[in-house]
Amino acid sequence: MLSIQLNHLGKKFNKEWIFKDLSFTINPNDKVVILGGNGSGKSTLLQVISGFITENEGEVIYKNNDKIIPVDKIKNYISFASPYIHLVEDFTLTEMIDHTKIYKPFVKDFSTEQIIELIDLTKAKNKLIKQFSSGMKQRLKLGVAILCNTPLLLLDEPVSNLDANAINWYKQLIKEYSKDRTVIVASNAIQDEFFICDKQLNVVDFKPAK
Repeated sequence: MLSIQLNHLGKKFNKEWIFKDLSFTINPNDKVVILGGNGSGKSTLLQVISGFITENEGEVIYKNNDKIIPVDKIKNYISFASPYIHLVEDFTLTEMIDHTKIYKPFVKDFSTEQIIELIDLTKAKNKLIKQFSSGMKQRLKLGVAILCNTPLLLLDEPVSNLDANAINWYKQLIKEYSKDRTVIVASNAIQDEFFICDKQLNVVDFKPAK
């Protein structure tokens, strides 16, 4: 059971603080939405939580069943989907799923074929990722993240590049496969992205006065 404690976090680029003195508790199985408009710092906060980038002030404490997880090990507990994460463009879809399985198992030990079916891209299983549309790439990123067997799921603007049918697919998939996980969603206040969330954190509340 994974929990996260954000203690007086601050992050700045050059001399500008993106957020400062941010404290927040994320308990096991919490579903949290980080709200904020474009450029507000919500994606930056999500990356700090993930350990991808380092905070300038404060600390992030991760615990699994009350045992502290070192920051350099947190990647083993996380699956992450974001529009800015790059895929291996020269892989086929099948190769991409096989590659992912080397590092993180899927829930229920799903096979590559089952994963491809669940993300509804069976007709593209032998197609190169670089030939995918932006919507297909986003579906792949979301599907892999949601279906990886990790206790922490991080999603940055998950419905980006998705049409209405794909948004419904996303909502069904995350509803089914997020029940016993801690989930954090960064969103521009699009209800379809964070309908499962029961806690809110608005990054704008932690911007220092100029």
